[in-house]
Amino acid sequence: MTTQPTLLILAGKRDGKLDPMAADAGVTHKCRVPICGKALLQWVLEAAIPAFPGAKVLISIHDPAVIADLPGVVELQASGRLMICQAQTGIVESVEYAAAQAGDAAWPLVITTADNVLVTPELMRDFHVHAMAGEGDAVIVLSTREAILAAHPEGQRRFYEFSDAAISNCNLFWLRNANALKAAEAFRQGGQFIKTKGRIAKAFGIHNLVRFRMGWFKLDSAFRAMSRRFGVRVLPYMEQDGAYAVDVDNPRTYAIAEILLKKRKL
Repeated sequence: MTTQPTLLILAGKRDGKLDPMAADAGVTHKCRVPICGKALLQWVLEAAIPAFPGAKVLISIHDPAVIADLPGVVELQASGRLMICQAQTGIVESVEYAAAQAGDAAWPLVITTADNVLVTPELMRDFHVHAMAGEGDAVIVLSTREAILAAHPEGQRRFYEFSDAAISNCNLFWLRNANALKAAEAFRQGGQFIKTKGRIAKAFGIHNLVRFRMGWFKLDSAFRAMSRRFGVRVLPYMEQDGAYAVDVDNPRTYAIAEILLKKRKL
């Protein structure tokens, strides 16, 4: 394993279906939806490319031709850093396939999504350095409700509620090695984790699902339960800038991301 990670950007279609936002924008893939004059994926690439100079960047997508003309894709292709991976039926399957295509060079693996337009090279680097120095097999970037609403009062509307914190994820994940993929099992069928009792039960177990739903779980206790469940140590990385929890999921979050992009990157 090296200290330089591989980056994976998930840019496929959820369940292989046309996303409503893509349909409204007249494009075949959500990653090509324009925001502030650039495709969603282009914003992510502009953070990913300089985050780790020389690192391999994997893009998981159903139709590579859709993104071939993006400046970030052209730059990566010219430098030999790009690997296009065929998107699979679900999130975990796509991660597994991309990691297998990259082989031993895949690890450690930083994963984000093509709609995570507010991500920055600084967050990616700080997160990776922290994860490498820690004891986690899998690390997830989270932010608190207070931090997210401070960034924008409509930044998120639903949160994972624990007894000591309400949090949301920032669509940025880190896996130390192939064994850490066990931690992704709760997301095997894709979709929104927080809306699905069965997926929470799979992550925590039925007994702990009750504790979660009743708000009895502390955040650290929940991660310990998840770690025991999957046999790998899963840790949170708490990000103070709640804007990173805003991605482009729907017209409401598109409008918020557009506001924050103009403030932060333009």
